[in-house]
Amino acid sequence: MFSDEAVITVSGGHGGAGRVAFFPKRQGPCGGDGGRGGDVYIVIDANLSNLNRYVQQKEFHAPDGAPGGAFNRKGHAGTDLFLPVPAYTTISEPQGRFAVEITAANSPFLICRGGAGGYGNDAFKSATNQTPRYAQPGRSGQIRTLKLVVKLIADCGLIGLPNAGKTSLLNALTNASARVAAYPFTTVEPNLGVMDKTIIADIPGLIEGASRGKGLGIKFLKHIEKVKLLLHCLSAESSDLKQDYQTINEELGSYSPALLEKPQVVLLTKADLLTPDLVAKKLRQLKRFVPRAYPVSIHDWDALEKIKTLIRQASV
Repeated sequence: MFSDEAVITVSGGHGGAGRVAFFPKRQGPCGGDGGRGGDVYIVIDANLSNLNRYVQQKEFHAPDGAPGGAFNRKGHAGTDLFLPVPAYTTISEPQGRFAVEITAANSPFLICRGGAGGYGNDAFKSATNQTPRYAQPGRSGQIRTLKLVVKLIADCGLIGLPNAGKTSLLNALTNASARVAAYPFTTVEPNLGVMDKTIIADIPGLIEGASRGKGLGIKFLKHIEKVKLLLHCLSAESSDLKQDYQTINEELGSYSPALLEKPQVVLLTKADLLTPDLVAKKLRQLKRFVPRAYPVSIHDWDALEKIKTLIRQASV
């Protein structure tokens, strides 16, 4: 299961209570202060690409501070809690009070402060009150309800209509072993693979109307926003390559015009299913409306190496 959104509640640790204590033989108060509660930080984990860990567990609480001790011993502070997320995760409050995107520049990001520890009775002694018999309780930590959204899952995205050969191509370009079958919507979650430290995502098949919530595509359109390169897959088996191409780009533009500004490389997939003459004819058709188009087959090593070179150049 791939989870790209989650709503969680986080709270800083409660501060430890101050202590009421006295030195032996009436030599004055010696109650120590309580320790502060732990803070909560959001931190990037480069090994994560989803929010699966936050699907089952929804509440996170940093450890509380320890109470103060006798002989002015201060309670131990609560350990800080670090919650890992993928890079470029957006964190916001449902009430809209703030929104921040977690990147390497601001990670770890302090999201909730722990409560202060209470003062022990030694802190309250004075010339007029030499034996105070009270201490402060610790303070509560901050509590926040947060919405987490993963906005970047890959450096390069494979887009196209269902059955355009994206999943097979991902498997051939990377070490992925995604499931492949010959029927629409085989991919219901984005499959990820790694090529030379470049993350490639097979974005689930878009269809006409995806930007309005039709089909599966709308759930994943937001992940394309920060991808550096789009590999637009058009099946060599298609009877209308131009219509297939326009359908996808119209959905991208309807969702966000900025997506159309991203570099696109058009791939004529499943080229091994056609004769060389038919492949050449299809490429001539494509060049009427796209600047660059390359034939590719998962069985053609040279074609795959050419695509890998394009991906490397875009990732620099």
